[in-house]
Amino acid sequence: MEFKIDTKLSYTLISPLADAINANLTEAISQKCTELTNTGSNNYIIDLQHCLNAEKESLSKLADLHETCYNNSQSLVFIGINEHILKLIKELELDYAINIVPTLIEALDIISMEILERDLFNEE
Repeated sequence: MEFKIDTKLSYTLISPLADAINANLTEAISQKCTELTNTGSNNYIIDLQHCLNAEKESLSKLADLHETCYNNSQSLVFIGINEHILKLIKELELDYAINIVPTLIEALDIISMEILERDLFNEE
């Protein structure tokens, strides 16, 4: 699976160069997040702008990845999701389980707030 990776100080932007969200893509994204975690990255933005279609099962796998990240004190935000895929996500009621925003700026806001929140909870 081919990805465009852009690593910044507080997050890593992962852009899959695939036209569909399927089992292969979700597995590759999970593996990429694991690899990046091992190199010190903890917050991920997944840009799905190239994906035009999705399998419902694979969308559930993305929700599982989201939960795994949060259980490991990491952030995961999805951007660039088209209307068709967003409709599928809402049908599965996954829009309440994962972070989805339209733009990179909004994703950065979520990550920044979650980093602050984790820092505050760890101080107590």
